[in-house]
Amino acid sequence: MPTLFRLLMIIAVLAGLVYGAMVALVTFVEPQTGEMSVRIPADKLNPSQ
Repeated sequence: MPTLFRLLMIIAVLAGLVYGAMVALVTFVEPQTGEMSVRIPADKLNPSQ
């Protein structure tokens, strides 16, 4: 039983670290927004058949 308990504790600690990293990313990282334009060639819009 102690081995199972140790395994569960290790999994719980790893899950806590992952959760903490996700919370830190959400809190401290701001996305950069901006306009984006992509030129599409005319032959792609009206393909000849």
